[in-house]
Amino acid sequence: MKPTRNALAALLLSASAFSLPASAGDTLRIATEGAWAPFNFIDQSGTPQGFDVDIAYALCAQMQTRCEVQTQAWDGLIPALKVKKFDAIIASMSITEERLRQVDFSEPYYSGGLRFVAAKGKAFDTRRAGLQGKVIGAQRATVAGQYLEDQLADVVEMKLYDTNEAVYLDLQAGRLDGALSDELPTYEWLKSEAAKAFEYKGEAFAKDDKIGIAIRKGDPLRERLNKALQAIVADGTYAKINAKYFPFSIY
Repeated sequence: MKPTRNALAALLLSASAFSLPASAGDTLRIATEGAWAPFNFIDQSGTPQGFDVDIAYALCAQMQTRCEVQTQAWDGLIPALKVKKFDAIIASMSITEERLRQVDFSEPYYSGGLRFVAAKGKAFDTRRAGLQGKVIGAQRATVAGQYLEDQLADVVEMKLYDTNEAVYLDLQAGRLDGALSDELPTYEWLKSEAAKAFEYKGEAFAKDDKIGIAIRKGDPLRERLNKALQAIVADGTYAKINAKYFPFSIY
C-alpha cells in the first residue's frame, strides 16, 4: 500500500523472534517500516510488531530459518535491499510498475483499497465535484498520496505528510477537511479514542491494490517465499494471524 516517500532518518531497531535450528547463514533478514499500524509498528519495548511482522515470522518458521526483523525508514527500504542490508521487505508495500523496475515481488499476501475519512456526522461528498476546494491530507508517496496528485490535484488542496500519524494529527487539529488513506490502517485508527469524532466517508475504491514481499531482482528467495506463503494459507496459520487484527479476511 505504500510507494516511496521523502527521506527520514533510518530507524535501526532489530528483533529476533524465532530461534529455529539453522546456521548463521540461514538467518533471513527482513525489513519493515514500523509506522503503519496495525501492519507494522514499534511497541513500548522497542520491538517491531504487527500483521507484517507476524507474517514474516510465520514464513521463516515454514522455511525453517531464523528470522530477524529490522525497521527502516520507508524511503530507505528499497535502496537498502538492493545493497544487501537485508534480504526481503515485508512492509505493506504495493506492487507497482515503478517498483518492479527495481525489485521483484512475491505473490500478493493481502490486498486493500483507499477510503476517505472525515468528521463524524458532517456531510462529506466524496465525488469529484463534492471535493472541490476541500483540504485533503494523505501520506506522501503512498497509493493515497499518489491518487491525490494524479486524480485530484486540480480539485482539492493537497497536504502530504511523511507519516499517516501526522495526517491524523492534522485532521484532529482541524487543519484538514478530510484525509485519504488505505482503508485497513484507517480501520485500526478509527477504533482508537483519538478518532472518536471521525468516520469513513463513501465507499472504498482502488481495491485492486496488491501487497507483496519485495526481494532483489532474480533472487531465488522469491520462490521459497511463495511456497511458504501458500503453505501458511493452506494450514490455517495465515487465517489465525488475520483474525488477530481484522474480523474479516484481507487475503
